[in-house]
Amino acid sequence: MKKLNIYFTAGIPQLEDTGEIIKLIQASGADMIEIGMPYSDPVADGPVIQKAHELALKNGMTIDKLFSQLKSIKNETNIPLILMGYINPVLSFGFERFCKECSESGVSGLIIPDLPPIEFERNYHSIIKKYNLNFTFLITPETSSERILYLDSLSSGFLYAVSSSSTTGNQNADLKNEDYFSRISSLALKNPVMIGFGIKTKQDFENVTQKAAGGIIGTAFVDILLSHRNWKKEAIDFIHSIKA
Repeated sequence: MKKLNIYFTAGIPQLEDTGEIIKLIQASGADMIEIGMPYSDPVADGPVIQKAHELALKNGMTIDKLFSQLKSIKNETNIPLILMGYINPVLSFGFERFCKECSESGVSGLIIPDLPPIEFERNYHSIIKKYNLNFTFLITPETSSERILYLDSLSSGFLYAVSSSSTTGNQNADLKNEDYFSRISSLALKNPVMIGFGIKTKQDFENVTQKAAGGIIGTAFVDILLSHRNWKKEAIDFIHSIKA
């Protein structure tokens, strides 16, 4: 069975909805959850997730607040929770303190796309290991096979393959990038590969997971949280439609 990873931004639609959304995603059959930490300058994200970041910050979401929300539902979650965000807020919080809080809040892994691998190796890898956290790097169609193997060697949990060289939610994301997906699947990787960016339907999910362990859906899910008054039912129906 292919794994489904659902991303959403913490602190939307309302500040206190985070825990409820996590429980809803888990109950609907997703295999893991990626929680976005709101940031004022989310450069790798498209308009929908940028809007979610803005709303979450306006609602008052902070890293401290997120950890307290995660601790409050820690005993009710049993699928992997992964925090995704940018390095600056993490460094402001204190990297080791951040990792310690992750381990105490039921977080199993991190994705920090703008942390350079060389910096990770030099300064942060040992801290990540100390707190038993996974760390996932991203690869794109432009990433050479040699570098994919290098990033795979540093990653744990899974390797995040961006479907095409674009921002999240791009309408033109190439989900039939056969050469790229075939090249990844031909490499002797130690981590399973999850493909993300542009997956909106069950058909999209099935396309990308033919040569990968699973798919990551973000923008399509965040759009439901932002634009539907009856978002709970819509969110459940959406996940069921992918997993059916």
